[in-house]
Amino acid sequence: MRTLVLNAGYEPLGVVSFKRALILVLNQKATILAGASDHEVHSVNHSMKLPSVILLSRYVRLPVSKAIPVTRRGVLRRDNWRCVYCSRPAGTVDHVQPKSKGGSDSWDNLVACCLQCNNQKGDKLLREIGWSLPFKPKMPSGTSWMIRGMERLEPEWDNFLQLSNAA
Repeated sequence: MRTLVLNAGYEPLGVVSFKRALILVLNQKATILAGASDHEVHSVNHSMKLPSVILLSRYVRLPVSKAIPVTRRGVLRRDNWRCVYCSRPAGTVDHVQPKSKGGSDSWDNLVACCLQCNNQKGDKLLREIGWSLPFKPKMPSGTSWMIRGMERLEPEWDNFLQLSNAA
């Protein structure tokens, strides 16, 4: 079970384990905003829902880098796990400009690709085989890309993530 952590402005800061969330709540450093309806934690004196969203009562700002690191999972997530060439489910990434021809491992040179298209393209340039991209690849933006653990969103987080996007 994972817990979404929000700051006083209801902005998502990260995702922690339920154990870490319970420690923050029990030490009065956070309050529970939403709990998992089907899970409870019991102690001798207390019973509470397992926290799924907590609000920190005090937050010391951490330095944040504007650059989002390039990862295979990140490229697949950005492209919705679909091959940019044929729209089938993607499991690999492809260098638009092959590394053998000076291409880099960057957001604007990597795209999600199925194994069949990746093998067919090989180390050729798109213009050599008559292919094109439906969009220009670029680094993703938004809060959810800056926070570790936001790849898989829990249903209980929806309302709180919408609040942070509206602000």
